[in-house]
Amino acid sequence: MESLDKRRLGRWGEEQAARYLRLRAYTILEMNYACRLGEIDIIARRGRYIVFAEVKLRKDAAFAEAKEFVTRAKQRRIIATAQIYLSEKNIDLQPRFDVLEVYAPHGMDGKAKIIHTENAFGAD
Repeated sequence: MESLDKRRLGRWGEEQAARYLRLRAYTILEMNYACRLGEIDIIARRGRYIVFAEVKLRKDAAFAEAKEFVTRAKQRRIIATAQIYLSEKNIDLQPRFDVLEVYAPHGMDGKAKIIHTENAFGAD
Protein backbone atom coordinates (compact mmCIF):
# COMPACT_ATOMS: atom_id res chain seq x y z
CA MET A 1 0.00 0.00 0.00
CA GLU A 2 2.76 2.41 0.93
CA SER A 3 4.52 1.96 -2.43
CA LEU A 4 1.29 2.81 -4.28
CA ASP A 5 0.95 6.04 -2.28
CA LYS A 6 4.63 6.81 -2.87
CA ARG A 7 4.20 6.23 -6.61
CA ARG A 8 1.11 8.47 -6.67
CA LEU A 9 3.04 11.17 -4.82
CA GLY A 10 5.93 10.80 -7.27
CA ARG A 11 3.59 11.20 -10.26
CA TRP A 12 2.05 14.24 -8.58
CA GLY A 13 5.54 15.74 -8.19
CA GLU A 14 6.28 15.11 -11.86
CA GLU A 15 3.00 16.79 -12.83
CA GLN A 16 3.92 19.82 -10.71
CA ALA A 17 7.30 20.00 -12.47
CA ALA A 18 5.67 19.66 -15.91
CA ARG A 19 3.20 22.44 -15.10
CA TYR A 20 6.10 24.63 -13.93
CA LEU A 21 7.91 24.03 -17.24
CA ARG A 22 4.79 24.70 -19.34
CA LEU A 23 4.32 28.04 -17.58
CA ARG A 24 7.87 28.90 -18.68
CA ALA A 25 7.23 28.19 -22.38
CA TYR A 26 8.54 24.63 -22.48
CA THR A 27 6.69 22.11 -24.63
CA ILE A 28 6.40 18.74 -22.92
CA LEU A 29 7.26 16.01 -25.43
CA GLU A 30 7.23 12.96 -23.15
CA MET A 31 6.60 12.02 -19.55
CA ASN A 32 8.21 8.90 -18.07
CA TYR A 33 10.02 7.84 -21.23
CA ALA A 34 11.57 4.42 -20.64
CA CYS A 35 13.84 2.11 -22.56
CA ARG A 36 16.09 -0.81 -21.67
CA LEU A 37 18.74 1.52 -20.19
CA GLY A 38 16.59 3.66 -17.94
CA GLU A 39 13.85 6.23 -17.58
CA ILE A 40 13.59 9.98 -18.00
CA ASP A 41 10.90 11.78 -16.02
CA ILE A 42 10.25 14.66 -18.44
CA ILE A 43 11.46 15.39 -21.95
CA ALA A 44 10.69 18.93 -23.07
CA ARG A 45 11.62 21.39 -25.77
CA ARG A 46 12.32 25.08 -25.50
CA GLY A 47 13.99 27.04 -28.26
CA ARG A 48 17.02 25.16 -29.57
CA TYR A 49 17.15 22.82 -26.57
CA ILE A 50 15.71 19.43 -25.89
CA VAL A 51 15.65 19.10 -22.13
CA PHE A 52 15.90 15.80 -20.30
CA ALA A 53 14.66 16.54 -16.81
CA GLU A 54 14.99 14.47 -13.66
CA VAL A 55 12.39 15.28 -11.02
CA LYS A 56 13.24 14.80 -7.36
CA LEU A 57 10.45 15.15 -4.81
CA ARG A 58 11.21 15.69 -1.15
CA LYS A 59 9.37 16.96 1.89
CA ASP A 60 12.16 19.46 2.60
CA ALA A 61 15.91 19.96 2.24
CA ALA A 62 16.73 19.33 5.91
CA PHE A 63 18.72 16.17 5.16
CA ALA A 64 20.08 17.24 1.76
CA GLU A 65 18.98 19.11 -1.35
CA ALA A 66 16.88 16.89 -3.59
CA LYS A 67 19.27 17.34 -6.53
CA GLU A 68 22.02 15.67 -4.50
CA PHE A 69 20.12 12.39 -4.95
CA VAL A 70 20.84 12.45 -8.69
CA THR A 71 23.98 10.32 -8.40
CA ARG A 72 26.69 9.96 -11.05
CA ALA A 73 25.33 6.50 -11.85
CA LYS A 74 21.81 7.95 -12.29
CA GLN A 75 23.24 10.73 -14.49
CA ARG A 76 24.98 8.15 -16.72
CA ARG A 77 21.71 6.19 -17.09
CA ILE A 78 19.80 9.36 -18.00
CA ILE A 79 22.43 10.37 -20.56
CA ALA A 80 22.42 6.88 -22.15
CA THR A 81 18.61 6.87 -22.24
CA ALA A 82 18.63 10.35 -23.80
CA GLN A 83 21.02 9.16 -26.52
CA ILE A 84 18.61 6.35 -27.41
CA TYR A 85 15.67 8.78 -27.45
CA LEU A 86 17.52 11.21 -29.72
CA SER A 87 18.47 8.49 -32.19
CA GLU A 88 14.95 6.94 -32.15
CA LYS A 89 13.25 10.26 -32.79
CA ASN A 90 15.97 11.64 -35.09
CA ILE A 91 16.06 14.93 -33.15
CA ASP A 92 18.75 17.45 -33.91
CA LEU A 93 18.40 19.87 -31.00
CA GLN A 94 20.98 20.73 -28.36
CA PRO A 95 20.46 18.32 -25.43
CA ARG A 96 20.44 19.66 -21.90
CA PHE A 97 20.09 17.83 -18.61
CA ASP A 98 18.11 19.61 -15.92
CA VAL A 99 17.00 18.73 -12.41
CA LEU A 100 13.72 19.93 -10.95
CA GLU A 101 13.56 19.75 -7.18
CA VAL A 102 9.98 19.62 -5.92
CA TYR A 103 9.60 20.38 -2.22
CA ALA A 104 6.18 19.50 -0.82
CA PRO A 105 6.17 19.74 2.98
CA HIS A 106 2.43 18.97 3.07
CA GLY A 107 2.45 16.35 0.33
CA MET A 108 -0.26 16.60 -2.29
CA ASP A 109 -2.39 18.73 0.05
CA GLY A 110 -0.16 21.79 -0.19
CA LYS A 111 1.67 23.99 -2.63
CA ALA A 112 4.97 22.73 -3.97
CA LYS A 113 8.12 24.82 -4.18
CA ILE A 114 10.15 24.06 -7.30
CA ILE A 115 13.83 24.74 -7.86
CA HIS A 116 14.93 24.30 -11.46
CA THR A 117 18.63 23.73 -12.13
CA GLU A 118 19.37 24.03 -15.84
CA ASN A 119 22.34 22.15 -17.25
CA ALA A 120 22.71 20.30 -13.94
CA PHE A 121 25.01 17.69 -15.50
CA GLY A 122 26.20 16.60 -18.91
CA ALA A 123 27.92 13.96 -20.93
CA ASP A 124 31.61 13.74 -20.09
